[in-house]
Formats: sequence, structure tokens, C-alpha cells
Amino acid sequence: MSILNERAHTIAHVLIEALPYIRRFRGKTIVIKYGGNAMVDETLKQGFARDVVLMKMVGVNPVIVHGGGPQIGSLLKRLGKASEFVQGMRVTDDETMDVVEMVLGGLVNKEIVNFINRHGGSAVGLTGKDGDLIRARKLLLRRDAPELEATEIIDIGHVGEVESVDAAVVHMLVKGDFIPVIAPIGVGEDGRSYNINADLVAGKIAEVLKAEKLLLLTNTAGLLDAEGNLIPELDIGRVETLIKEGVIAGGMLPKVQCALDAVNGGVKSAHIIDGRVEHAVMLDLFTDEGVGTLIRSR
Repeated sequence: MSILNERAHTIAHVLIEALPYIRRFRGKTIVIKYGGNAMVDETLKQGFARDVVLMKMVGVNPVIVHGGGPQIGSLLKRLGKASEFVQGMRVTDDETMDVVEMVLGGLVNKEIVNFINRHGGSAVGLTGKDGDLIRARKLLLRRDAPELEATEIIDIGHVGEVESVDAAVVHMLVKGDFIPVIAPIGVGEDGRSYNINADLVAGKIAEVLKAEKLLLLTNTAGLLDAEGNLIPELDIGRVETLIKEGVIAGGMLPKVQCALDAVNGGVKSAHIIDGRVEHAVMLDLFTDEGVGTLIRSR
């Protein structure tokens, strides 16, 4: 077989493999939490934009929720303001919240929109404040220690959690054939802005939209077992067991909990996928192999 024929055969095989998945997901909503290396590596950013545009062109409805922690830290440093964290959460005073809104709602959000539009898509950027999309409440951390007589309540400023989601503006954009790109900023009853973990926002939006899938891009291969091997698929019961055994712990725990909440809330499945792999979204959706861990209901 000539090189040209071999290449044609490979392309045909890829398209044939993708066909049943395109048919399955056509008209369905896929919520993607976009972050990690996929947001900072130039090649990966280009690949992600192409994946999203292709999804839309074959009839799938992507909804993107993005993070931006490193970009926030970088701008704070340039402004001479130190980043402070408590239990992994950024302490966010009034000045820091201004930077968060500038970076998430402006620089990062518009860069993603621009990449998608440059590759033939029609993306629209918004924050949780637009269309009253995300109602937030202040997140208060708790600390227990032997030397404390009572639980210590820690106020870390403009850091929130999702109280409710009104997805009317997202529905409107999807029906208008646009790709929503959402920054995880909500507004409280007091009218103040709150920075919210992007994984949690993606999970809640997926629940409200009754999404077919929730994709969480990470900087790891997926969920690993006690021997460090990738677990390609597991159900809710197995996830709960691995958490109790301490196999799933640390920084992966919030992502897994977000995936569990989404699946329990009606999302068909959640995937923790390796965002360091070029075209990870496309490989996960439209091939037999996938590039991470699938979490499904029992």
C-alpha cells in the first residue's frame, strides 16, 4: 500500500469510528471545564478551539466554563500584591476581586472567545453575573484543631459557592447557534461579586442544563488506582469506595466530588480527561479509546 493510500485508509477509519458518536451526541449539550495546561500551551489552545468548533459544526452543543488561577496570580504579582491561600482557596479582598474580574471576565474569557472565533466558531463570553446566571453565597471555611476550644470560622473574602443557576441566557445562546464561554464569577444577594471554583460552576451548570456529559480537563491522565494505573471507567459506588480507602485524595478530591454531584444530579456521565493531550476533547467524545476516566451512574 502506498503512503498516500495508507493515509487515506487511516483518515477513513477515523471518520467511520467517529460516525456513531456524532450521531449519538448530535443535539446534546456537553459542558466542558477548561483549565490547566490546555489553557496556557499555545498548541493545546489551538487544538481545543478547533475541537469546540468541530463539535458545534456536527450538531453537538458545547458550553465552556473556564478557570484562570495562574493568570490571576501572575497579574497580582505584576501589581506587587502577594497571593495568599487558605486551605487551597485564594484569599480575595476587594482589590484582589477587582483583579479576578479583570482576568477571568476580561483577559482570559475574551482570549478563549477569540481563539474559537478565529477557527470558525461563534463564541460569546459572559460571567455568572450576566443574565443573572449564577447566584452565589459567601464561602466560609472551617478549621478544627486540638488547641481550639471551638471550630474556627475563616472569612477569605469574595470567595463563593453556587447558590443557584438560571441558565436562560445559556439556552438562548445555544439556540442561537452560539458557543457560551463562562467565567466562574457569581453575584450575591448583596450585589457583591464572588469568585467560585470553576469545577463547581461547570458541574452545577451541567446539572441545570441536563447535559449529556461533563468533561473536566486536568493535568493528570485521569483517576489512578493504588498502583498508579489509570482507571478508564468506574461507577459511583466504586468512586465512593476509593475515596473511603484514601486512593482518591488531595487535589483530585474536589474534581471527583464535582463529577459525582453532576452524575447524581442527572448528568448522564462525567469524564476527567487529560488536557495535556492534544485534541483531548475530540478524542474523548468521538473515539473508542478516550483519554481519561469515565464516571457513570450505577
